[in-house]
Amino acid sequence: MAEPAARSRRVYPVLFVDAINVKIRDGHVANRPIYLVMAVTVEGHRDILGIWAGDGGEGAKHWLAVLTELKNRGVDDVLMLVCDGLKGLPQAVETVWPRTIVQTSSVIHLLRNSFRYAARQDWDKIARALKPVYTAPTEDAALERFYEFCETWGKKYPAIVRLWETSWAEFVPFLAFDVETRKVICSTNAIESVNARIRKAVRARGHFPNETAALKCVFMALMSLDPTGQGRKRWTMRWKAPLNAFQIAFEGRLTPANL
Repeated sequence: MAEPAARSRRVYPVLFVDAINVKIRDGHVANRPIYLVMAVTVEGHRDILGIWAGDGGEGAKHWLAVLTELKNRGVDDVLMLVCDGLKGLPQAVETVWPRTIVQTSSVIHLLRNSFRYAARQDWDKIARALKPVYTAPTEDAALERFYEFCETWGKKYPAIVRLWETSWAEFVPFLAFDVETRKVICSTNAIESVNARIRKAVRARGHFPNETAALKCVFMALMSLDPTGQGRKRWTMRWKAPLNAFQIAFEGRLTPANL
């Protein structure tokens, strides 16, 4: 495992976990995931906590080892962890950081998956029709808006309806938070800008002879992020309001001393 950033904080407001698929030649060329863990600090900075290679069959045991390593390196508490479809990760989080809220179905990923079932000419209409669902003030209000969506689009795109129905239990925790907090957890966009840089580097290489070479490429891509520091400044300003919202929502865990 490579560690792009050794520095860590005692408490992180948010941890993002995502995967990048790379092609590794191990007898034959096959897709393998490289997992990236990124944290947002109480100052609003992004910290890359580590990268791990997997084989795509990771479960709770794998994630327990990853999270335990992070805890041993000084990550004492995490308020929220945002991920998408990583089997076994929520169970591992409960073991390592029992009070951490896990958001396992991000709005952006739900929207993107919805578009897969829709004709391109309907994408804008679908996005507008679903926005009242994920911006609703309560779960009851969200359900009402979702039923309206089903009445309008259910016959044409039943797969979209089924997607949201099966993801509803993972989506619902998102609705309990205020607007500023939702801006943070509604998607993994915070980590996807980093992933875009990694994907560019990975595509340039095509495929890798082994896992070590793939990890080295990802590591070097991470080291080239934000050379001017302007991105860091923008992030710090953008996170002021969400961090204040987290301070209120998680009273006693992000203390004034931390901020």
